[in-house]
Amino acid sequence: MSQSLARALDVLDLVSRGTATLDALADQVGVHKSTVLRLLQTLEQRGFVGRDSGHRYHLGPAVFALAESALDARDVRTAASTALRSLAAETGQTVHLATYQDGVVTYIDKVESRQPLRMYSRVGLPAALHATAVGKVLLGALDDAELDRVVSTVVFEHYTDRTISGAADLVAEVRRSADRGWAEDHEEHETFMNCVGAPVFGADGRVAAAVSVSVPNVVLPYEGVLALLPALLAATARISTELGAPARSIPLAVLPEAAHASSSTASPFPTDAGAPVPAAPKGTA
Repeated sequence: MSQSLARALDVLDLVSRGTATLDALADQVGVHKSTVLRLLQTLEQRGFVGRDSGHRYHLGPAVFALAESALDARDVRTAASTALRSLAAETGQTVHLATYQDGVVTYIDKVESRQPLRMYSRVGLPAALHATAVGKVLLGALDDAELDRVVSTVVFEHYTDRTISGAADLVAEVRRSADRGWAEDHEEHETFMNCVGAPVFGADGRVAAAVSVSVPNVVLPYEGVLALLPALLAATARISTELGAPARSIPLAVLPEAAHASSSTASPFPTDAGAPVPAAPKGTA
């Protein structure tokens, strides 16, 4: 590596950590002040550092522009991959990643469960907005006007007796889910499938995606699926951090009693040797 480049990077690192005067920088880098001054002048000309009236240096706009470009280029699916697979391995269940655009929620990644049961959800296909956890999570990121507009376009297909059947009920459920930090599909798309979903936040602090865990009720009862929430929320927090989300944008979720109880009881995660399972469903989450 070029010695001058290495020193310039050292200077930038020190400025970012609060070392702000020429004397202090020269002392920390271990070279003469004239050398550090030349580096600072070049960095200042290129916008990587700035200087206040007291001749103290700070990071310049070029650094923030580079950081923003790097975060914008960070693909959600790539950033989520490791955490999704860890979540699927930990729970043994099917995990989905979905995003929202122009009124459509689309699955962009899926990790199959360890169970013989296989869901028919497919990467690239849309999710039912009114009957899936990821749909409710992503609708919850919309403002009131946009939510009302999108909900007005929903065809409320009746999948089960639990499926939400009207706009007012969907808006209420979406807002309730957003307030508590997670959403559920309690046998709303398939009578034998339960699901919980939670948001992933991007570098701008907004919801960038949703992750869900789906479980057949022959593997875990509804309360057992709720007990997976801590693992789900830990995974979405890791993905959000990977995407550069500010810590303040990741809210604390309000967990149900089943999720709180799981920390003091036996693991809710089923083993491979579970109960018999039915034929493969057309479930989504």
